[in-house]
Amino acid sequence: MKRRHFLTGACATMAAGALARHDARGAGRPPIKNFRIDIHHHIAPPAYVEEMRSMLYGPTLGWSPVNSIDDMDNAGVATAITSITTPGVWLGDDRQGRRVARECNDYGAKMVGDYPGRFGMFAALPLPDTEGSLREIEYGLDVLKADGIAVFTSYRDVWLGDPRFDPIMEILNHRGALVFVHPDAPLCCRNLSSGLFNSAVIEYSTDTTRAIANLLFGGVISRFPHIRWIFSHGGGTVPFIVERLTRLAQADKKLADAVPNGVMAELQRFHYDLAQASSPAALAALTRIIPLSQLLWGTDFPFRRGEEYVRQHVEFGFNDADLRKIGRENSLQLLPRWQSAGA
Repeated sequence: MKRRHFLTGACATMAAGALARHDARGAGRPPIKNFRIDIHHHIAPPAYVEEMRSMLYGPTLGWSPVNSIDDMDNAGVATAITSITTPGVWLGDDRQGRRVARECNDYGAKMVGDYPGRFGMFAALPLPDTEGSLREIEYGLDVLKADGIAVFTSYRDVWLGDPRFDPIMEILNHRGALVFVHPDAPLCCRNLSSGLFNSAVIEYSTDTTRAIANLLFGGVISRFPHIRWIFSHGGGTVPFIVERLTRLAQADKKLADAVPNGVMAELQRFHYDLAQASSPAALAALTRIIPLSQLLWGTDFPFRRGEEYVRQHVEFGFNDADLRKIGRENSLQLLPRWQSAGA
């Protein structure tokens, strides 16, 4: 009897541990309790699809709120913070950019209201239109109560950190805004491989690194210290070239002056989502240089499925406490209003 009780208790403990890890593999498993916050979740409002149809493909064209919620429930996601993915809202026409940004932001806000607790939003900006973007920051944060602002790593061949964006940085800094940075492929580098590789495979990670380096060495991070940054995809290639970035500042006093706290200190202050950066190699590199407190759960839905990351993070070896921090607690430090959503 004692042995039977022991085995029963051990099996129950193992089952509870498996559920706590939220391993999504296997059919027939009890529903996963929603607790995660997905910081990197894309939507495609009907008006956006209509305007950008020629530049969109499969996953974006097939998006719907129902599809988002189904994926969230499958991966134990309580709340997804939505954003607009590439090509963004600005294609060269300021009037169109302002109109599309407003339509997308209004749609995102309507989702927040229609599905209480399930969605937050990062407001889209019609950059590089500075005047229109300043208006949309005010509208997005003050009227729509957005969780933050979404920007891209570059706009055509102008990167974040360029002085032309200083008015935007100034107001975001004044507000202590949360800024979600998604990559794009600059015009210079979209066809370097003769069509063998599309932009998302190589250029997105590379452009994230360009933007981070430009923000650091252009002095934006030190001049506007109250902006809270989230970089997509584990910071791109930063974990793999961090030695070069730190040595660059050591070799050039002017660059060192732009990062008075040091390159590593600033890199460790940023936040990074793990969408498309959850392979063993990527996680091994990132977790060696970035504290666990700065890592956030993200999916890149509809391009990837949340349950893939549930499995990958467990297989990498994150323990239950780590999974809770990455999946929820770290995001709540940035987004405390979602404390009551989920468990």
